Amino acid sequence: MTHFNVFFRLQSFLTNFSTESASHREELRQRILAVDAEQFDSLALTIFRYQATQNPTYQAYLHALGVEPAHIQRLDKVPFMPIGFFKQHQIVSASNVTKEAIDGAVCFASSGTTGAYTSCHYLFDASLYKAISQRIFEETYGPLTDFHILALLPSYLERNNSSLVYMVQEFVAQTGSADSGFYLHNTTELAQHIKYLLATSTRKILLIGVTFALLDWVESPTDLSFIGQSKRVIVMETGGMKGRRREMIREEVHQILGEKLSVDTVHSEYGMTELLSQGYSTGDGIFYPGATMRILLRDINDPFTIFPVDYTRTGGINVVDLANLDSCSFIETSDLGQYGPTPGSFKVMGRFDNSDVRGCNLMVI
Repeated sequence: MTHFNVFFRLQSFLTNFSTESASHREELRQRILAVDAEQFDSLALTIFRYQATQNPTYQAYLHALGVEPAHIQRLDKVPFMPIGFFKQHQIVSASNVTKEAIDGAVCFASSGTTGAYTSCHYLFDASLYKAISQRIFEETYGPLTDFHILALLPSYLERNNSSLVYMVQEFVAQTGSADSGFYLHNTTELAQHIKYLLATSTRKILLIGVTFALLDWVESPTDLSFIGQSKRVIVMETGGMKGRRREMIREEVHQILGEKLSVDTVHSEYGMTELLSQGYSTGDGIFYPGATMRILLRDINDPFTIFPVDYTRTGGINVVDLANLDSCSFIETSDLGQYGPTPGSFKVMGRFDNSDVRGCNLMVI
């Protein structure tokens, strides 16, 4: 299906769009902002039925599978849309979409490789994305106003359509700190600024960086052991080698960073272009999804079979992301994972062999 055909179908949907549909979307939006674990399944199923009628690409996919949305009564029976569809189609829910909305929307794009098709995830509701991202971060780490945020994201800053940069820019603004900010390749200045903040401020410092840039930095001649000695610096890697270095398993990366920075724990963020919610690991590679996110594992050989939560083998990661209200909330990713030791937690083990290497990924099997 071409982008032109998808847009033609969207326009057909909009011809019949009603005030009632807009009201339904607003009701869902408010429920997403307030969702908790007890309400998650019910809301996810409601959003599934909404997107099955309002998202023409997802609707066509369900039709091709012979799925009748009204017959789906459990979350593990919902078909998850392959993530590659974001490269091939405009994945949007028509309730909030006009040609003007598409033309004016932010398009988050995956990094991709030279000459490769990249994903495009349209952002029509920036305030929803910002509110959810802030909620997820603060429920894990506390108020953003308690932090200085220093971001080492050179490959992302070199583009103008990175969802990670968009999110971190909002976080930087919410800190209210003139000392928060981004760094490109000026890592000597970054080290000096951390040392200055440790001496002059009582706030915590979040150092968030793409993996290859953090590794390049800690392998420089500069002694960075002072960073961990204060116990006030959180070091968070976001994954991604961008073809700049060999792929490494997370444990190896964390060992190198831990030794060079003298930190006991390296944190991680799980997110990607096609998702508007995030998960965070506060250590040991165990991720905890935010309130609007749920991880289900699928059989590697049968993508429509979902593993029970006590399953111990590696499976493909499916993500329910309620924040994707205006795109698709049910994404079959190319990541491999395992369920974690506590309910809802998970580990990222690698990627399918035939998958593109993506910026959000750290490990390759």
